[in-house]
Amino acid sequence: MTTQRHDITVAAFNGHTPRIHSSAFIAPGCRIIGNVEIGPDVSIWYNCVIRADINRIVVGARSNIQDGTVVHCDSPKPGNPEGHPTIIGEDALIGHMAMVHGCTLEDRAFVGLGAIIMDGCVVESDGMLAAGAMLTPGKKIGARQLWVGRPAKHLRDLDDDAIAQNRIGVAGYVENGRRHGAALGLADQAG
Repeated sequence: MTTQRHDITVAAFNGHTPRIHSSAFIAPGCRIIGNVEIGPDVSIWYNCVIRADINRIVVGARSNIQDGTVVHCDSPKPGNPEGHPTIIGEDALIGHMAMVHGCTLEDRAFVGLGAIIMDGCVVESDGMLAAGAMLTPGKKIGARQLWVGRPAKHLRDLDDDAIAQNRIGVAGYVENGRRHGAALGLADQAG
């Protein structure tokens, strides 16, 4: 089954229908396909693609995926029978035009504008991948670490002020999603 409202596509694939919490904001232009679970107060911004056709994708409460981002997963293969689902914890920030593929972002992880994070990677709680950086397969960003560059490398640990700013950003995106939803008449999108 495929539904399209306000230029939003939510499509079942291979027996899996996306599950979207009624409080989530899904902006026009988004495509959400397959085995996707989107939690409460999540915001998925304009023209994002979240495609779980070969594995699953989970987006935890209050996380935001900003405009133009692509989220995909990695299929099972010999030597890795589970493949790499994409698991995004609670209160995560994912910047505009990021590529998030087959990885785990723990609670309060941050992926910067235009960053790429690849299969098997982990960003631990309060870890940050900087704008434009590329985290190559299997790498792990530790809690409160900032990684930069292509390929990304550890630059420094984040101080309390940086962590606090990220948490303010999460709350701001929850509220902004509500405002956009109201302005666009998109109440109860999960229907």
